[in-house]
Amino acid sequence: MKLVTYNDNGHGQLGFLIDNNIYGTTAADSSLPGTMAELLANWENSIDLMKETAAAIAAGTLQVTGIAYTGTNVLAPVPQPTSCRDGYAFRQHVAAARRNRKVDMIAEFDQYPIFYFTNHNAIQGPGEILCMPDHFKKLDFELEAAIVVCKKGRNITAAQADDYIGGYMIMNDMSARTLQMEEMLLNLGPAKGKDFSTVIGPMLVTPDELEPYKVPAKPGHTGNSYNLRMRCWVNGVQVSEGNMGDMDWTFAEIVERCAYGADILPGDVIGSGTVGTGCFLELNGTGKLQDPNYKEQWLQDGDVVTMEIDGLGHLANTIVAEKTDWSILAQKK
Repeated sequence: MKLVTYNDNGHGQLGFLIDNNIYGTTAADSSLPGTMAELLANWENSIDLMKETAAAIAAGTLQVTGIAYTGTNVLAPVPQPTSCRDGYAFRQHVAAARRNRKVDMIAEFDQYPIFYFTNHNAIQGPGEILCMPDHFKKLDFELEAAIVVCKKGRNITAAQADDYIGGYMIMNDMSARTLQMEEMLLNLGPAKGKDFSTVIGPMLVTPDELEPYKVPAKPGHTGNSYNLRMRCWVNGVQVSEGNMGDMDWTFAEIVERCAYGADILPGDVIGSGTVGTGCFLELNGTGKLQDPNYKEQWLQDGDVVTMEIDGLGHLANTIVAEKTDWSILAQKK
């Protein structure tokens, strides 16, 4: 299934996305969950009926009035996650970023997956991304995939973990690099450079939809892996390309680490980390390494960032400057 959350008279309504039309779940069957939170909280009791209903709509055996996807105010598919973590799964990105800083690749990357917590209250979907003046000090996108947890678990092994994944989404882990780099000099973070916006969407795609794309995990790793091309454009110019199948650590392995000695909950969102070439920080570093006169690029007011992952749709956002000159960078002692 492809599921979206859309604005229906001021509230977030869960809908099936079928042939570029949206069908409200409760309009199709009043017993179905009406929000993503309700679905995730009752996943095992609801998912089979959800799939049956979507199949009936697609086949034309269930008549439901739909609305066109284009032009509808689509929100983040998981509008209010219970938490949001972001991983570090692509070795290519990590190795390139360290090479560009002229430091050796860190051996610990290959020993265990890591993640950090980001602001789950700053989750948003397609549309405008509001940015303060300090965010524009090296404002960056990060092209990623993400999953949402669909049932509670604790101390889950990687071999079990794919059963806890409700679906997959595109993620844009927005980053204000000057804020990020300053605070990380104190060996804590990232935090303030990340907490203004994390974008997910435009849809949640259940794992069964991705079966045709499945490929083996990398040698020595456990969990589902998918051959899904990932791309990003800024103002219509392609700047990034990678593949979800290049994840060195699988989502299952990241979930295993997240759930060690801690509960994971329905509605927890977990990002993959940035794909190789998936941000200006890496691209600028590589460019300057090859040519000292390379002109750095960062996101500006009015820029349109469009991301695509095969099978997961297109996620588009416009960068918008807040009308203020307030700066916390200017308040440094």
